[in-house]
Amino acid sequence: MSKYILALEQGMSASRAIVFDDEGSVLASAKRDLGQLYPQQGWAEQEPMELWSSQYAVMMEVVAKSGIAPGDIAAVGITAQRETTVLWEKATGRPICNAISWQCRRTAPIVQGLLDKGLEGHIRKVTGLVPDACFSGPKIQWILDNVPGAREKARRGEVLFGTVDSWLLWKLTQGRVHATDYTNAGCTMLFDIDRLQWDDTLLDAMDIPRAMLPEVYPSSHLYGTTSIGGCEVPIASLAGDQQAALFGQCCFEKGQAKNTYGSGSFLLMNTGKDRVKSPSGLVTGLACGTDDRPDYVLEGSVFVGAGVLEWLRDRMRFIEESADAAYYAQKVEDNGGIYLVPAFTGLGAPYWDMYARGCLVGITRGTRREHIIRAALESIAYQSADLVRTMEKDAGVCMAELKVDGGAIRERFLMQFQADVLDKKIRCSELRDTTALGAAYLAGLAVGLWHNTRELADLWTGAAVYRPSMNAAVRDRLLRGWHKAVGRSLHWEEAE
Repeated sequence: MSKYILALEQGMSASRAIVFDDEGSVLASAKRDLGQLYPQQGWAEQEPMELWSSQYAVMMEVVAKSGIAPGDIAAVGITAQRETTVLWEKATGRPICNAISWQCRRTAPIVQGLLDKGLEGHIRKVTGLVPDACFSGPKIQWILDNVPGAREKARRGEVLFGTVDSWLLWKLTQGRVHATDYTNAGCTMLFDIDRLQWDDTLLDAMDIPRAMLPEVYPSSHLYGTTSIGGCEVPIASLAGDQQAALFGQCCFEKGQAKNTYGSGSFLLMNTGKDRVKSPSGLVTGLACGTDDRPDYVLEGSVFVGAGVLEWLRDRMRFIEESADAAYYAQKVEDNGGIYLVPAFTGLGAPYWDMYARGCLVGITRGTRREHIIRAALESIAYQSADLVRTMEKDAGVCMAELKVDGGAIRERFLMQFQADVLDKKIRCSELRDTTALGAAYLAGLAVGLWHNTRELADLWTGAAVYRPSMNAAVRDRLLRGWHKAVGRSLHWEEAE
C-alpha cells in the first residue's frame, strides 16, 4: 500500500510542498516565496498564475527530492490561505484579474453598505462572522462591479469564483473539478454554517450569481485526481490554513486550542457541536472533519502578526532579515515605553475596526531603533494575548496551556514574552508547519492510510515549552500601555 502523503500549502508569502510518511514525519520539503502587490493605499493583491505555477513547481520539486515514485503517493492534500479571492474564465482557466488578498481593505465601503442595509444581524447569525472587508463575498462583488462584463459572464457560468484552494484544485484537475470545503466556504461571508449551504439573502445583497460558486464538501474527501509523473493521484483533502493547523495540532476535543504565528496570527478553539456566540467579536466557523457534520470553532484573527517583521525589513530597512529582530530586541533592557500597533489593514478581533491604522507611540529623545524593533516583536504577543483572554471569557473556559505553531515559534524571545504576558505555559509543536500536517492527516484519513483521530493523536510530538516568569505588576503595566496604544489607533481612517 502507498504510504506517503503529499501536502500542498499555499500561504500569502510562500508556496510549500511537503512529503509525509505514515508516521507523520517529514521526508522532504520544498518552498518558493511569493510576491505581493500593493497598487494603492490599503489594497493588496497577488497574481493567480504565480500562485499556481509556484505551487506546481514545488510539488514536482519535492517529489524529485524525496526519491519516492509517484505511485507511492497515497494522496495529495491541499491547504491554503483563506478569503483571498480568485475569479477565472471557465473555458480557458485564465484569471480575469489579480487575486484580491484577504488583507486588502478596498471593500470596506461595500461592507459598510451591507451594514447600512441592516444585514449585520443576518451575517452574524448565518455565517458566524463579523462583517469585515477581509472576507471573500465583498471582494467578489468588487470584481464583478469593476471588471467589464464579469457579472453577465458569471450569471452564464462562464466566470468562476474560488478561494485559493479551489483555484489550485481546478488547475490540478485540469478544470474537471470546481469545489471547496466547509472551512473555506465558511470564510466567504456567503455560507450558512448551520445549514451548510450558500445563503441566498447574502448572494442577492451582493448580486453574486450562484452559478459561479463551487460545490462544497467535507475537508477530508475524495475531490478528484491529479497527474504526477504519469500517475493519477487522488486529491483527498482541502482545508483553510488555520483549521488545517488546528487539525495538525490534534485539537480534536472540545476546548482544545492552538495559535498559529504567521504573517497574521490565528487563535482557534474547537467548541465541538456547540456553536458559541461571541459577544466580543470573535467569529464562529467550521472545523475540518471527515463527514457532513463538522465541529464548530471559535476564532480570533490578528491581521498583522509576524508580518510586522517583514515591514521592518522591507519598508523601514531596520533589519536585513526577519530573524534579526530578536537579536536587536534583546540589545535593550525593555521597550523603553514604546508601543507599535501594526494596524496596517485595520484590526481584527476583539476590536474589529476596519478603519484602525498603525501607530507608534511613546517616542522620546532616548528612543533607539532597537526599542522600535522590540515593540514590533512584542506587538505580536500582545495581540494574541487579547485574543486568548477574550476567547476564554466568551467560551467560559480557562486554558491551562496554549499549543503554538508557525514560523515565528522559532523566536525564543517572542515565545517567552508570550508566556509572560499570558501567564500561561506555551507548548511548541515539534513541526512548525502543522498546517501542512493537518492537510496530510485529512488526506490520509480519506484514503485509509490512517483510520481515526486517535491514531493521529498518538503521532503528535511537542518540542520547546515556555513557562511564565514575569512579575505580575510588570505584566499589568505592559498590558495597560498596550491597550492605551491600541486606543490611539482606532477609527483613524475616515469612512468614505
